[in-house]
Amino acid sequence: MPKAKLRAATVGGSADEIESSFYEALQTGDLDKLMACWSDDDDIVCVHPGGPRLIGSTAIRTAFEAMFANGTINAKPQQVCKVESLTSAMHNVVERIAILTNEGAQEALVVATNVYQRTPQGWRMVAHHASPGTAAGVADTQGVPQVLH
Repeated sequence: MPKAKLRAATVGGSADEIESSFYEALQTGDLDKLMACWSDDDDIVCVHPGGPRLIGSTAIRTAFEAMFANGTINAKPQQVCKVESLTSAMHNVVERIAILTNEGAQEALVVATNVYQRTPQGWRMVAHHASPGTAAGVADTQGVPQVLH
């Protein structure tokens, strides 16, 4: 079976389902499931907080593989703001990340933008850009529409 068909069968058909699968893969350390969320395009981009721009699936896979070697990433997306069209979707999220340290459990906030495109294999991530966030910089969005377009 061609790789693209296997990937299409592995993940769901909407940008929301791809995003859900991406965060589940982070939480379980499932590198194959995580990479199945990404487009086969050579120009996919990933930026981790404080990290360099990674271009292409090999560089992205290598970075996540190194992260998973140190454990899983307990990131839970919240406060999702969406801009969607027929062929693309942009989700800006606040990731609440649980970190276990010698002092106990701590929480970090990360502001991330996930970009999806509709491809022949279904919706796929084409960009993930994450930056450190702070409690002061992450406004409560109660009452704010979650779909901007």
